[in-house]
Amino acid sequence: MRLARIAHPEGVAFVQVDTDPGEHSGSLRDAVAREILDHPFGNPTFTGRSWPLADTRLLAPILPSKVIAVGRNYVDHARELGNEVPAEPLIFLKPSTSVIGPNVAIARPASSDQVDFEGELAVVIGRPCRDVLAENAASVILGYTVANDVTARDQQRADVQFTRAKSYDTFCPLGPWIVTDLDPSDLAVTTQVDGETRQEGRTADMVFPVGEIIEYVSAIMTLLPGDVILTGTPAGVGPLLAGQSVSVTVEGIGTLTNPVIDRP
Repeated sequence: MRLARIAHPEGVAFVQVDTDPGEHSGSLRDAVAREILDHPFGNPTFTGRSWPLADTRLLAPILPSKVIAVGRNYVDHARELGNEVPAEPLIFLKPSTSVIGPNVAIARPASSDQVDFEGELAVVIGRPCRDVLAENAASVILGYTVANDVTARDQQRADVQFTRAKSYDTFCPLGPWIVTDLDPSDLAVTTQVDGETRQEGRTADMVFPVGEIIEYVSAIMTLLPGDVILTGTPAGVGPLLAGQSVSVTVEGIGTLTNPVIDRP
């Protein structure tokens, strides 16, 4: 099942995307968005209204109360930045105000000289939970989406901790939708900038897989429906410049594309 959040001629709605629009978000000719009443958690109730998906605008598929991200979760990425591979998940928070949807511009702040892309698989939590064992993690997951953990790399180096570098408005693109029936254990993660491939990895290479991440995070904090966990990025991260376009594709989900501008 694909769950999305759209702007339609009469407002904003959660929807189920019916018919397969293909692996990439450009193949939308026959897709239909069926409106979900209230929220997408549990067994969705439909209102009976629908729109051709091509006549709507995809928004960030969820507005989380918090975004938890995992750093250095691919060995090659840790090494490319000169870091050790952590012995346990290295987590940090991104504010909900950093979230944007497909085709919304990533805005580079004037205070940073290097804003990097980081393509990632994202996990969306489906129910309130705490102290979840890794083997039970699937029971608390609504589904998976695509993320770009945009980072002011120079500020990350200068500050040591990650808060400022990860928190600017527009620094957490999510989309194009949430896929509920997906095995996250071995998916291709690819990032392209202006059509040139910069990152190619597989989730099988994660240091800490999804279940272990959820066990670790939920032992620290209560997770709420809609919370998002970014699972880390493969090697190949690099800078974005105004005028470029960055696309992250996760196998089985689709492609998340965002233009890049300088912040006004």
